[in-house]
Amino acid sequence: MKKLFVGIVCATALLMLYPMTRLIAADRPRLLVFSKTMGFRHDCIPVAKVAFIKLGQDNGFDVDTTEDASAFEYKNLKKYAAVLFLNTTGNVLDDKQQVAMEKYIHKGGGFMGIHAATDTEYDWPWYNKLVGAWFTSHPAQQQATLQVVDKNNDATRHLGDKWSRWDEWYNFKDLNPDVHVLIKIDESSYKGGKNGDNHPMAWYHDFDGGRAFYTELGHTKESYSDKMYMRHVLGGLRYVMGLKAATASTAGTFY
Repeated sequence: MKKLFVGIVCATALLMLYPMTRLIAADRPRLLVFSKTMGFRHDCIPVAKVAFIKLGQDNGFDVDTTEDASAFEYKNLKKYAAVLFLNTTGNVLDDKQQVAMEKYIHKGGGFMGIHAATDTEYDWPWYNKLVGAWFTSHPAQQQATLQVVDKNNDATRHLGDKWSRWDEWYNFKDLNPDVHVLIKIDESSYKGGKNGDNHPMAWYHDFDGGRAFYTELGHTKESYSDKMYMRHVLGGLRYVMGLKAATASTAGTFY
């Protein structure tokens, strides 16, 4: 009889806690990963989506992935702490969806662009300012040296002054001068650079009521199992999602 009573008490306690557990889960910030392409399609996209889902699971936020532009309705967007354009290419949003995206940022939303996010929406000047630049060309993939110009940031404090890395290196046009640059590339370390001494590769800024972060890195499948890179991306996500930055003692760890 005593065992039965204890069992009833335990079951009742779990039932009482269940709604609270659901409430806590519902309060987790959400990230929308958008990977629609209307031009070149990167073969890393499936791997990257899985990596972002895992990143969210391990860092306290939920991740939805889509290639359906109808998700860009303000009623839907406002439930997300940030929207991530994952190697999008071409014109991926129609006029109505662009208006919804602008309203989302005006209302304090976050935006993150990965690599080909700058190869997107060339006829939308507002987007150019948001993402920070437009892609013009790139040489063959190769090793190059990145210069970390600001290490007082959650996306870069785990890096040294220089970061040697293999990737596909973009040349840019229409760079937004108002962004805060974190990483530049040393054009003397590889062939094909066309932006000279001021060739940014990662930056962030408060923009039009919201927050935006862009990293040029992320062309290869291997990027999404690279702890240094994913830690860099996580720092950017924390900024655009309005999450607490890592402390100096945890900055060197992946999760």
